[in-house]
Amino acid sequence: MLRISLLFILLSHSAHSTLLGWVESPGYPKGYLPHASLNWSRCAPKGHTLSIRLIHLDLEDSQDCENDAVKVFSNGNLISVLCGTKEFEELQSSVNPSLLSSPGGCLSLSFQSDYSNTKRHTGFRGFYSDKDFDECEDDPENGCTQFCHNFIGGYHCSCHHGYHLDADKHTCTVSCSEDLSGLNSGDVSSPSWPAPYAENSNCLYNLSVREHLQLELHFSDDFDVEQSPDGQCIDTVMLESPSGTLGPFCGKTPPPSPLFTHSHHVQIRFTSDGFGTNKGFSVHFKTTDKVCPAEVTPHSAASPQQQEYSQGQTVTATCELGYVVNTHGTKTLSMQFETTCQNTGIWTPSYICEPVDCGLPGIQKDGVLEFVGSETQYNNQIQFNCSSKYYKLDGDDTYTCNYNGEWVSSGGKTELPKCVEVCGMPDKHTASAGRILGGQDANLGEIPWHLLVKEPNRGGASLINDRWAVTAAHVVENVQENALRIYGGVVNRDALLDRSSNAAELNIEKIILHPGYVTGIEDRTNFDNDIALIRFASRVEFSPNLLPVCLPQTNRDLMENEQGTVSGWGRTEGQRGFRTSSTLKYADIGVYSLRECQDTPITPSNKNTVFTSNMFCAGASGKDSCQKDSGGPLVMPVLSAEGPHYLAGIVSWGPPCQLKRFKGYYTKVKNYVDWIRETMDAVENLSLRGD
Repeated sequence: MLRISLLFILLSHSAHSTLLGWVESPGYPKGYLPHASLNWSRCAPKGHTLSIRLIHLDLEDSQDCENDAVKVFSNGNLISVLCGTKEFEELQSSVNPSLLSSPGGCLSLSFQSDYSNTKRHTGFRGFYSDKDFDECEDDPENGCTQFCHNFIGGYHCSCHHGYHLDADKHTCTVSCSEDLSGLNSGDVSSPSWPAPYAENSNCLYNLSVREHLQLELHFSDDFDVEQSPDGQCIDTVMLESPSGTLGPFCGKTPPPSPLFTHSHHVQIRFTSDGFGTNKGFSVHFKTTDKVCPAEVTPHSAASPQQQEYSQGQTVTATCELGYVVNTHGTKTLSMQFETTCQNTGIWTPSYICEPVDCGLPGIQKDGVLEFVGSETQYNNQIQFNCSSKYYKLDGDDTYTCNYNGEWVSSGGKTELPKCVEVCGMPDKHTASAGRILGGQDANLGEIPWHLLVKEPNRGGASLINDRWAVTAAHVVENVQENALRIYGGVVNRDALLDRSSNAAELNIEKIILHPGYVTGIEDRTNFDNDIALIRFASRVEFSPNLLPVCLPQTNRDLMENEQGTVSGWGRTEGQRGFRTSSTLKYADIGVYSLRECQDTPITPSNKNTVFTSNMFCAGASGKDSCQKDSGGPLVMPVLSAEGPHYLAGIVSWGPPCQLKRFKGYYTKVKNYVDWIRETMDAVENLSLRGD
């Protein structure tokens, strides 16, 4: 019986196979030796599958077939691992059906035995063969939408009568496209109307009439095009013309009728999928004279306002707020233009309403004021900020492009914000020790606005922003800009000799003395208006050791006994008398009364120095400014208090330090704030104009 069954299997395969043969373990049927191995592989032709039919299996049995085993792979993927002994019937029913390749795929087999067996096993034997793969029966994804015909090595599709095979050779569709050009009236419907339309339809109907006419469409109420439960179109009707595209239309509600296309050329496109039994559509078309649409151009309104316009009518088109007329590529500030309806249904002239464009805001490219945002049209926004922590934004931060083409802030301002210096706020306060006259040594960064005037006359100055400093007029009187040497970010003069120090030499562009200061006095007894401005040739780069001081408020006067801090590199008292200090020193002093200030000292020429309302005097027991401190700052409040610190006074004049009167006279800066700002603005404006 076994021989008869085997013979039937072999004959049934060989009748239509071109690839067949036996595969068996080494030494079969006498038995395989330890460490025996076999590797076998075959591939099926295209449209065929390859199978192995095992007729005998006798291997050493082990857990998970870890000793002796035969493994079968399909296209490199393991599909079966076998060991032990199995009868022929069990192989036929549970093993062989899985030993099959994919169409056109490959089968491979490997056998391996270990080092010893307790008894000899005969091994395995199988018959391999290929057969045609029936795509029509065994492959549900063959792609044929109607009929599938199998042949050895492949298959082909065919269609019902009235359908034709599409270019993909799988889809059956109908020949439903039609050119109806030249007809002034007629009917168009879905395939098989009024019966359900064919699946996989792709119909295109061309309607074209004379140029001065337009096509008018009337859809029947019996409209039925497949739609999903959520309202999405599965099958679609589309209307395409030079005036635009209408649709997709689907469901049971037809497009509005009559439908004026405003065009003499229309394409009606209908598509369906491979399912459904919907009825479809029917549309009657005719011609009427062309009319012009209510919208002359997008983002505009016409006056007088009508649903449509006849040939020869003239209207005024007004752009929406925030849009302007673009006449042949040139934007104007105009929002209106006149246009006339032509017999072609086209407005002439027809311009475009484009969004107002504010352009990028014009800011100085100083790297400090920055903005975020690149869109510059109507209603776009940009946001300003300062790139350095040493500056703060003066003004609103958010601006919007308005309908006039201007950037307007959230507060209604058209003036752009500025980055102004954070003034009077040292980065750090450090305790000091040491003996200005009776003063203390300043640490680096403690008085970051105090500048050293090294040449030609020793003195000081105060940084008030990133382009300007203020000093006493007599310090820079008759001094040429290129002769003035000023340094910032330094407290020890000796550091100027060290190239590795952070001291910055500030190049001078302009020196401006107050116009009320009298120059050329040899034995000076009048220091009225003793103030001067210094403009730097380039922007000062701020650092913890180089920062500006604030200008004082103009509406607040100094109070008697009010405390401030004076600083300088001038003379100080030591064991060998008075000498110029190499280290910046400071001292806290108080404002004297007006009566005491009016008691001015006698000069060496026995003349009283003039005291004016532009001055005040200050000092303390054992503490005072001294010679060579001139031009330096007296700030309030004292350094030990929280900032911001304001420049209350500029060291101007006083009795010789040797007299130890401890009373110095200062230029009252609050009296000059307006002059300082007006002068700086005038120079900056000239600089912007290139004068």
